[in-house]
Amino acid sequence: MNKTEQLKKYYQRCDEIYFKEHLRELLHKAKEVVEEIEIEEINLEEMILVDVREEDEVSAGIIPAKTTLTIQRGEVEFQANDKIRPLSDKIIVCYCLKGARGLLAAKTLNDLGIKAKNLKGGISAWVESGKTIKNYLGEFRLES
Repeated sequence: MNKTEQLKKYYQRCDEIYFKEHLRELLHKAKEVVEEIEIEEINLEEMILVDVREEDEVSAGIIPAKTTLTIQRGEVEFQANDKIRPLSDKIIVCYCLKGARGLLAAKTLNDLGIKAKNLKGGISAWVESGKTIKNYLGEFRLES
């Protein structure tokens, strides 16, 4: 590998580190302003859950709330007014796989004037706590 290629690789690594650091900072700032809700606090009958995972993740299973909206993280801003705002008289809880996308979605909703919380640990923590999820096959839980 010549020096030009080495420099390109070095700058690429610097860019990746710079990006990851900014993402960490963005998540940290979101955690400062978004309320996180524990699994035990979830009320499946009363709360509106917003699953912000990708379509293939959602097909694996969702938290079986009375009202669950599936809106991919990149669409939250664009669908908030039509789909989420009409339900904003209830507690809105965003979730994803482990919590980061849910946190950013909740921050975005709060920035748009819609009060939202984030499920701490996402659906992974939900499943690991022994709670059920559902998909087209039915409702099930993780066996330990």
